[in-house]
Amino acid sequence: MTSPSPARDPRPATIASIAEELGVSVTTVSKVLNGRPDVAPDTRERVEAGLARHQYRRRPKRRALKGQIDLVFHQLNSVWSMEIIRGVDSVASAARIDVVLSQLGGAHRPSDEWLDGVLDRRPLGVLFVLCGLSQAQQQRLRRQRIPFVVVDTDGETSASVPVVGSNNWDGGLLATRHLLELGHRRIAVVSGPRDVLCSRARVAGFRVAHDEAGLPVDPDLVRYGTFYVNAGYEHGMDLLTRTDRPTAIFAGSDLQALGVIRAARRLGLDIPGDLSVVGYDNVPAAAWIDPALTTVHQPLSDMAAVATQTLLDLARGLDVAVNRIDLANELVVRESTAPPGKPPGGRATVTPAAPGGRPPLREEAR
Repeated sequence: MTSPSPARDPRPATIASIAEELGVSVTTVSKVLNGRPDVAPDTRERVEAGLARHQYRRRPKRRALKGQIDLVFHQLNSVWSMEIIRGVDSVASAARIDVVLSQLGGAHRPSDEWLDGVLDRRPLGVLFVLCGLSQAQQQRLRRQRIPFVVVDTDGETSASVPVVGSNNWDGGLLATRHLLELGHRRIAVVSGPRDVLCSRARVAGFRVAHDEAGLPVDPDLVRYGTFYVNAGYEHGMDLLTRTDRPTAIFAGSDLQALGVIRAARRLGLDIPGDLSVVGYDNVPAAAWIDPALTTVHQPLSDMAAVATQTLLDLARGLDVAVNRIDLANELVVRESTAPPGKPPGGRATVTPAAPGGRPPLREEAR
């Protein structure tokens, strides 16, 4: 009697899924595929073995690419933006494609005049970061056969629009679970704009973590603003001058967390002795501030690299396997969180999850 062969995953392997399986970055897999020399020999061997195991083959190019892509931010004024640019450049430079950078001054939809300029330039494609197009604008680009991809969408998008992001709901869940596991019961959240999808998703994760713990969410402790320092500072000052102030604040970005920390210090509060703070993004500066910031690592550079590779594949006339890719987040535990009332300088110990549960938290060495 012949045993049935194990069922195969019907979904084709992607660069992102292979990178996650091997524990390397998307950029590294892309470099190996493109024959770049700047990959360590042992890493190259592992990646090539993984590609062979999944029988991953990039489809033959239908046409050589020459030209440029447009990279469009809703607003360009933070280290968050630099991580996105770094990821885009890692793929575009390997393909010898130029990048034209622009921003919308905080708007989440470009003007028709801006789009006229793009159509006049006829780029290979357009990457939109935390912004997008109206249906009519999408049709204008499609008529000219200019593909577009959205990175970290600001809202609901059509199933026909390729989107690369991360699981913001899970990120909010991870951050809030960590604070609850430390013993905090009065936790505030300061998120980004209310009309931006990732802001609402992080707050939704915050609420679910409370539901899991059987705890109510005080609506006065749920705040929305911009993702920048001033919003963290203003909401921090308001929250921390209450007679029933929170013992922990989950900020929707590392920049907001910096504003919260400044407010706490202005009020003479110690972190983490009097207040625990969790950020979001894990920008490079998060590890260097004092105390080093506990934060949700959002793979910004990898998100941008995957989006850029998708855009170039579309520009070559290739089909993409899926139109929505969400990369995994990870909690990085540093020095800004501790149990309520723990003396300054203490570090919390995080217990790995039970088998089959959520992934263990990563704690960086000091």
